[in-house]
Amino acid sequence: MTPEIPVSGLTLILGGARSGKSSFAEQIAREGGKSVLFIATATAGDEEMARRIRNHQASRPAGWQTLELPHAIGSHLVQPVDGVVIVDCMTLLVSNLLLSLPENTPDEVVLHKLQIEIDELTAAQIRCGGQWLVVSNEVGLGLVPPYPLGRVYRDALGFANQALARAASRVILMVAGIPMVIK
Repeated sequence: MTPEIPVSGLTLILGGARSGKSSFAEQIAREGGKSVLFIATATAGDEEMARRIRNHQASRPAGWQTLELPHAIGSHLVQPVDGVVIVDCMTLLVSNLLLSLPENTPDEVVLHKLQIEIDELTAAQIRCGGQWLVVSNEVGLGLVPPYPLGRVYRDALGFANQALARAASRVILMVAGIPMVIK
């Protein structure tokens, strides 16, 4: 049974890798019958990732508008939204932000920059309106990464997920393709 998703406001869709998060967000957008703005945060660092991006682009309906923004989403959106905005995904946005900073940037600086990113995104959702579906990986259920950058990344994404969950009217956890409402 598909959970009821609000037709406006922010819905955070969390889950592990290949749990069905993106497919679920796209299904909601298709079923809504409204215009869709798909914000892709992936960047092609190698040929395998470039191929994945091309496959994702080809799978989206032709009528959907796509913006490719590795970060600073909130500052790019100023027009009212009458339909659906899919942000896919925060996982890569946090990675992009972290990798754009100098090596050994203090954790407090990373979290401050990430807080600005989240504040701008949630402000854009309020300013522009519409139904926002934000996809992110849940990384708090896994092992502690064995290297410092991995731990900073895990902490930053957990911080982002918590902030987005507080701002969201609905939070869905995807497990093996099954959506579970947690807020």
